[in-house]
Amino acid sequence: MSTSAFPAGTILGYPRIGRRRELKRAVEAFWAGTVDAATLEATAAELRAATRERLAALGLGRTDSAIPESFSYYDQVLDAAVAVGAVPARFARLVGADGTVDLAGYFTIARGEGDDAPLEMTKWFDSNYHYLVPEIGPDTSFAAHGERLVAQFTEAKAQGFVTRPVLVGPVTFLALAKAADGSLDGFRPLDRLADLVPVYAALLAELAAAGAEWVQLNEPALVSESLDDDRARVIESAAIAYDALGAADARPAIFVAAPYGGLDEALPVLAATPVEAIGLDLVKGSLPAALDPATEESLAAKTLVAGVVDGHNIWRGDLAAAFARAEAVQNLSGSVAVSSSTSLFHVPHDVADEQKLDPRLASWLAFADQKVEQIATLARGLREGRAAVETELAEASAALADRASAPGVRVPAVRERLAVLTDADFSRGAYDERVEAQASLGLPELPTTTIGSFPQTGDIRRARARLGKGELTAAEYTAAMRDEIGRVIRLQEDLGLDVLVHGEPERNDMVQYFAELLDGFAVTEHGWVQSYGSRCTRPSILWGDVSRPEPMTVEWSAYAQSLTSQHVKGMLTGPVTILAWSFVRDDQPLGDTARQVALALRDEIADLEASGIRIIQVDEPALRELLPLKLAEQPAYLDWSVGSFRLATGGAAPATQVHTHLCYSEFGVVIDAIRDLDADVTSIEAARSRMEVVDDVQRSGFDHGIGPGVYDIHSPRVPSVDEVRSLLERAVGAIPAQRLWVNPDCGLKTRGYEETVASLEHIIEATKAVRAEISVTA
Repeated sequence: MSTSAFPAGTILGYPRIGRRRELKRAVEAFWAGTVDAATLEATAAELRAATRERLAALGLGRTDSAIPESFSYYDQVLDAAVAVGAVPARFARLVGADGTVDLAGYFTIARGEGDDAPLEMTKWFDSNYHYLVPEIGPDTSFAAHGERLVAQFTEAKAQGFVTRPVLVGPVTFLALAKAADGSLDGFRPLDRLADLVPVYAALLAELAAAGAEWVQLNEPALVSESLDDDRARVIESAAIAYDALGAADARPAIFVAAPYGGLDEALPVLAATPVEAIGLDLVKGSLPAALDPATEESLAAKTLVAGVVDGHNIWRGDLAAAFARAEAVQNLSGSVAVSSSTSLFHVPHDVADEQKLDPRLASWLAFADQKVEQIATLARGLREGRAAVETELAEASAALADRASAPGVRVPAVRERLAVLTDADFSRGAYDERVEAQASLGLPELPTTTIGSFPQTGDIRRARARLGKGELTAAEYTAAMRDEIGRVIRLQEDLGLDVLVHGEPERNDMVQYFAELLDGFAVTEHGWVQSYGSRCTRPSILWGDVSRPEPMTVEWSAYAQSLTSQHVKGMLTGPVTILAWSFVRDDQPLGDTARQVALALRDEIADLEASGIRIIQVDEPALRELLPLKLAEQPAYLDWSVGSFRLATGGAAPATQVHTHLCYSEFGVVIDAIRDLDADVTSIEAARSRMEVVDDVQRSGFDHGIGPGVYDIHSPRVPSVDEVRSLLERAVGAIPAQRLWVNPDCGLKTRGYEETVASLEHIIEATKAVRAEISVTA
């Protein structure tokens, strides 16, 4: 077992997509067949090598395990599933004779193939990252396959680095898994802990044999109170797992990281195990007020890794306060290291890349590279004393003060408008009365629609790029987008959809588009972060008070409506999602910021109604995402998040049908909040989970319109007519047909037209068949 000291400063992970999304492009080229696996592997190795050199240049050690090996081709939970041999039976053909899965097989598990659906996808704790959900059953066969973990560690050694392999821990892996199809009622994946822990021990032995001195096992499940498994059982499982792993002789030293919140009652349990280091998220969590003597003694013998630099947001922050928190940890242990609170893969690479940002705003920011520098500074301060870093602490404090006093951060007119709101501003009246008023829309039973966006073609992207470069005039760009809208409207009419959308060709991103048109926001050029797989987003920066200078969507929606006699939905992004998918100011309560955004959207809805739009969708896919992991904090969150949506939509007329959309969020967890949104129709992801959501809907008594998705747009698969029909039949069996809508899981922006058209044709055919069934049985 390794006895090397833990590094004084580290991070829990680093962006893995590349500074210019090199991994995204290489992976997608591999999927397209334009590069082979060897070329993809070579590109990935170059990115990993560049990352190690960059982190060393920023202040992390080359040979002290300070640099984590946190790379993934697609998803860290899928990596863990492959490393322990947990491949679903439907993909058994992808497993080689030696038990390994090659890159093509790995991506097939993630994306599906033919009739074999991919692993389900959902949100990673309270972030906008999506992970793939392992499927574990009583008969799942576990076996250690640490080849990639070992290969990347030895690759680093050849480069002159001793790095720290990173793997999702066994408790979190099982706590996030779902029971495989065919499992007996009452089975939970955590039931298999005793079978999985020896496999983790074998992986640790492989890494120790390769020379690894430390390994990082990520256990965010230990901070959450919102998992399907009882919290007491999760904590008990951690004791069992880490007592066993800690007792193994052939292993590196173990660092258990617990990001996204405080360990709370899990800390004494983890402290009692033989692990050598424990990570504390001191941004979302805090130090315990009091500990029993046994826990104090246990912690004193361990390295405590103080996560005092926010890995989940981009503000430079109060570095002096972070240093004080790190110093306070020294009261618990004489061995203290400084780290990010979470992996830095939640933030972009480097503020220095943003040459178009206002310099004053840029001085308030810290992306991944700047956070590494902050960690190096704090680590030096702990070693040498505060005086050694006083200059850096003072500079950060000055930036914080400048930010507080800058124009636009606080706008009196915006705050005055919020101050005079009344309860009436948050209500549209009785739902039954709205249903009666909306009968004039003349929609059929099981109305069909899409969620909003249509494929963003190369021509659309090129037109947007040419506009940015000044190669197209605004009038020429508008004409090009109108041509695309016309094509999308005609396509939907030809397909036979009931409620149309304009396709959103003018929108680069569902949040960034609005950020560019609202005061209080800034956007980046290269601020990409991974959302899932190869999908990346550029979160906008919400830095000041928010207001709407002029209408944002009316021109496009009104034009689309002018082309057809069918209803066209107005499409807006809701206030919670705009916050969740932006980097939001941290100098006031989130609820205050959400209400500012809501008022801007309220004005937009009024203008859409005035232009003749009768159906308006306000998307809130991130409603579940921001739900706090601690139960005591959830009521306040649900109050302001639901309230901001109701404020945005509260001015709509009864005859205006308000839709909302949620995706990749456990519906049952927030069913009451979704009901309280009081949208007339809610569409939600359901295809990848094979319509499991309808059970939650049925049990809850949810009585508004509902559109459980029948087409998983995050996979290139085209669902068959029979598959869609089966999903619809299950929905109709649980929910009254008069309340059901038929739609894909999400927007179609990332799909190609060939697969989109084929899938929508199958949806229409399946819907007609189910309508006929209903007519026969009526």
